[in-house]
Amino acid sequence: MADLMRLHLTANLPIRVEPLVFAGRVEFRLGNAFPAVLVVDAEALPRLAEAVAEGQAALDAARGGGQ
Repeated sequence: MADLMRLHLTANLPIRVEPLVFAGRVEFRLGNAFPAVLVVDAEALPRLAEAVAEGQAALDAARGGGQ
């Protein structure tokens, strides 16, 4: 996995959203001094939202339904 880039997002990490309307994309800037940038095509936004929801559901299930 040496060619895998890993970003650790925490609750207090600044995330700024910049819509790139001319390109049909959204830019997510993660962090301050040396931000990482995630650029997502508009068509891929629903899949990204689904993936985040899947991850949250898996964590909730592992914790016993979030209780």
